[in-house]
Amino acid sequence: MDFSGTLSILLAMSITCVLLLSLWKRKNWSNLPPGPTPLPFLGNMLQVEVKELIKSLRKLSETYGPMYTFYLGSRPCVVLSGYKVLKEALIDKAEEFSGRGDFPAVQMWSNGNGIVYGTGERWRQLRRFAIATFKNFGMGKRSMEERIKEEAQVLVAEFRKTEGKPFDPTFFLSCAGSNIICTLVFGERFEYTDEKFLVLLNLINSNWKLMSSTWGQEKNNPHTHFNEETMSKTTVNLFFAGTETVSSTLRYGLLILLRHPEIEAKLHEEIDRVIGSHRSPCMEDRSRMPYMDAVLHEIQRFADIVPMGVPHTVTRDIEFRGYTLPEGMNIIPLLCTAQADPTQFKNPDCFDPSHFLDENGRFRRNDAFMAFSAGKRVCLGESLAIMELFIFLTSILQSFTLQALVPPAEIDLSPESSGLGSIPRPYQFCLLPR
Repeated sequence: MDFSGTLSILLAMSITCVLLLSLWKRKNWSNLPPGPTPLPFLGNMLQVEVKELIKSLRKLSETYGPMYTFYLGSRPCVVLSGYKVLKEALIDKAEEFSGRGDFPAVQMWSNGNGIVYGTGERWRQLRRFAIATFKNFGMGKRSMEERIKEEAQVLVAEFRKTEGKPFDPTFFLSCAGSNIICTLVFGERFEYTDEKFLVLLNLINSNWKLMSSTWGQEKNNPHTHFNEETMSKTTVNLFFAGTETVSSTLRYGLLILLRHPEIEAKLHEEIDRVIGSHRSPCMEDRSRMPYMDAVLHEIQRFADIVPMGVPHTVTRDIEFRGYTLPEGMNIIPLLCTAQADPTQFKNPDCFDPSHFLDENGRFRRNDAFMAFSAGKRVCLGESLAIMELFIFLTSILQSFTLQALVPPAEIDLSPESSGLGSIPRPYQFCLLPR
């Protein structure tokens, strides 16, 4: 092919791309927030580091502001960054931003089903049902607290078997967290060596069918949202959320305390003063342990296990901050930017429990804390997770002193990966009986 033929082809391709881009931009998205210029079909994906997606999205907010448009392929999304805009959207306009957005990693499996990924009337009914069922099974009540206390003692007993030798806590923490959900769903816990329980842990991201007839009043109702598929996918949501988030937070928390032994020492002092060594921690202790409460909140803020939550959509056409967001517009809430907002936290890049303490050492809430999301889509199991985190971590520190295998200053607290979730780096440590 001669030079003129090649030039003609390149010219035609260029004109085609310009026309496609022009048509694309002329769709019903004329009053969206500004953002980086997308490429046809590819959108803005070549302008971010996929392995550092959260970091890339935060970097773009420095250029385009707290609200900007980002194209995932040919579909636009609106990214929200910073406490102020997140509050305005998720809390002040909670209903309008309560839709569930596309989540490609699970959409093919979930098909918009279940509590986490569902939307519309199905989601509302499932959420009401789950809340009522959880209450009936004791969530938020003393009966559930007793179950968590029992599991905490099993966890401590398993830790004692390590006999002060180096080990990775991941398996034990996953077992403990998953067992709490097992008591809610199946009415019983499992030994950590139970083969069926181990299979359950290994398949926690897979679908399985419940051996129950909870929906058997509903099977002949063609309009019901309570059917086998819906209930099984809802159960998977509960197991994943109840196992992975709590165990990852505890795993990150122990690593942080290994990095900051002076904070561990203060926690030991508070535990010894308030609880002592002869009884198990309980939730009544929490109000008398402001430092532990502050440390747990700071672990969740700093570890940032779910930095962007799950995408939302707007449920109707709305005007927001001078822009028009059409119904169904995908919203990416960067929850991490609220928890690292320098206007809300004096030292956001460092682990600092004083972020949640007043000048008198009393626990102080901060509205920018969004570890459980906010608004209509706030985490269903927030109260259960808080109970688990407090009782598990307090029980561990009541019984053991943490010992790192390297000097504390050499411990790397940066996540192993940070995309839809932040995963702590693998590590081993020793537990010395107190």
